[in-house]
Amino acid sequence: MKTTEVYILGGFLGSGKTTLLRNILKQESEAGRKVAVLLNELGSVSVDSGLIGDGVPLKELFGGCICCTIQDKLEVQLHELLTENELDAVYIETTGAAHPVEVLDGIMSPLFAKRLEYKGIITVVDLLRWRDREELSPQLRQLLAEQIHHADFILLNKADLVSEMEAAQLTYTIQALNTDAVCLLTEYAAVSLISLQQMQRKRHNGHQKLDVHDHLQLTAVVHTFEGAVAQTDFEEWLRALPETVYRMKGYISFTHSQYPHLFQYSYGMPMYMNEMMKMPLNIVMIGEQLDKEMLIGQLKALEAKAAR
Repeated sequence: MKTTEVYILGGFLGSGKTTLLRNILKQESEAGRKVAVLLNELGSVSVDSGLIGDGVPLKELFGGCICCTIQDKLEVQLHELLTENELDAVYIETTGAAHPVEVLDGIMSPLFAKRLEYKGIITVVDLLRWRDREELSPQLRQLLAEQIHHADFILLNKADLVSEMEAAQLTYTIQALNTDAVCLLTEYAAVSLISLQQMQRKRHNGHQKLDVHDHLQLTAVVHTFEGAVAQTDFEEWLRALPETVYRMKGYISFTHSQYPHLFQYSYGMPMYMNEMMKMPLNIVMIGEQLDKEMLIGQLKALEAKAAR
């Protein structure tokens, strides 16, 4: 099955995300790749959609953030993009208020997670805002730090508006929050598509090898159940999970039930809802430094035990 690459463009309001997106789309077009865009706006009117250009499939989400109020709408819009187009990649531009973990949770629907290849988070940092971050509220400073911490590639944007000495000092403080991401000083969010693709390919290969020296950021692991599992065994497995598993969601069939359950897990707290129809038995796990082979192997062992 052909998979579609998914890139998340993050960063605070006014950092240069839309400028970055336009730069990327121009290069994708020149490369002959078919891509689509999903824009998330906090307000009820789109400001950025007119800047995307013709020929690029576009979906917009208004009136809320991907990470909280409009996840259901996101699932519908993303599903439409995937079914209506044969895509090489989807770029998702988030609101400036979005938290990376919540955004990844929002896009990895168990209904079509197998069709997506999550590539990573590209975060744009406004160096002026970062320099003056002490003027922001504690909540906004924390959000800025979280956006940097979870990034795979960081654009230190508006470098032309600070001195070389300031740029070096600001870069040092940002790298201290995330020693593993690629950091690049930019003006007008100018970055080559090849740089992004090479970074993502290196990161992806590291994930496949599970090399302990490859420090990964957020990852998503998808497992498709072949049969039912015992709920008691499944919940025992949940209790033994490492703290780096932040979220899970999907559909799971228990041995005592005819229909699957919608399952959601957030920071150690599971929740189940009965479904009255057959659903694809996919489960998506989101976290840091996830051992894909171990997690899937454990779930397969639960299935094998229930089948005996």
